[in-house]
Amino acid sequence: MAFAAGKSPAGNRDRSGYPGASRMTQQIRRDAHKMKAFLRFRETKREGEGRRHFVAWFEPEHYILESVAPFFAERFSDMDWMILTPIGSILHEDGKMRCDRTPCEAPDLKDDVETLWHSYYQSIFNPARIKTKAMRSEMPTKYWKNLPETRLIPQMLADAENRVAAMVALQNDGRAPAFHARHQAEWREREAVTRREEQALEGLPALGRALETCQRCELCRYATQSVPGAGPERARLMLVGEQPGDQEDLQGKPFVGPAGQVLDRVLKHVGIDQETVYLTNAVKHFKFVSKGRRRIHQTPDRTEIVACSAWLEQEIRLVQPDLIVTLGASALQAVEGRISRLGEMRGRIREGSMARPASLATIHPSYLLRLPDPQRAREEEARFMHELGLARDWLARR
Repeated sequence: MAFAAGKSPAGNRDRSGYPGASRMTQQIRRDAHKMKAFLRFRETKREGEGRRHFVAWFEPEHYILESVAPFFAERFSDMDWMILTPIGSILHEDGKMRCDRTPCEAPDLKDDVETLWHSYYQSIFNPARIKTKAMRSEMPTKYWKNLPETRLIPQMLADAENRVAAMVALQNDGRAPAFHARHQAEWREREAVTRREEQALEGLPALGRALETCQRCELCRYATQSVPGAGPERARLMLVGEQPGDQEDLQGKPFVGPAGQVLDRVLKHVGIDQETVYLTNAVKHFKFVSKGRRRIHQTPDRTEIVACSAWLEQEIRLVQPDLIVTLGASALQAVEGRISRLGEMRGRIREGSMARPASLATIHPSYLLRLPDPQRAREEEARFMHELGLARDWLARR
């Protein structure tokens, strides 16, 4: 049994009063894993010819040298090296390996490769995407002292806000790199073609044909097909969901999967004829991640919602509904044109204007399918029915 250096095993006991062996085993395995992942070798100069020689410094929490030595011996069998730690060392020389428990002092290690690595690490650092919590989860700060690049991180984090501002300013004032300019030119050309296509649309069938060739975002690369809306062209009520699901993607029709069956049942219960409703989605392609043979739904992000917004606007223009019911947060965001909290806006009819129909926000029917508590599911379905009933009554008064 290996214990943490300098600590008594009596201080680490489970509820039975005996040392927490399983917990310590897990800690030791994690320590060994981190040593394999975070240890860095630096080349040292030696007189004469022969095999190259490298030295590394690491500060493990447990005595794990014998357990990790075979890993390094197999991985770096063609060179001579030493791993120094405060609780011992490993020497690999001429194909032979030896572990020593004599404590070592940290050497002054630095080489030309490390300087080059520092320059590369700084160049690829993206301050706009840094997530310090995730970084510390994968690489706890107690291991930072073992890595050559970690001394750069505090300064880069401190300067992250200024670097992000500089990146935004560079993009906005037109002085972005050449590849960025080419990307913008291609995007503007594609936008111009899309606008010409949209201007030529004179009905929902034409809109559906135009959607077949949509390449406004990356989702078109992976989905089976685009899924246009369905329903009468002059429907008074438009229901807008999030995106097609697995069955909708395969059949090319909205709300034909499990969530659609829930919606159909609720509409019948509140007395709304589905044949009089126009059904569509904010995003027209199925976003998913594959797990074996299954395709698991993924929530579309802001970029994908914005990319599809022109199609939704065309549907609203052609259908001219009196009332739009948004099903879920993504649909609410698409119709409102901004990020809005569903909890704050749910169940309230917002009167329209000359440029915009009235709207009502509620949940997506798939939410009811995900609730594990049957009682909670019944309560939420009753509330969903009530909110669609509000839409029915509002239309009846107009």
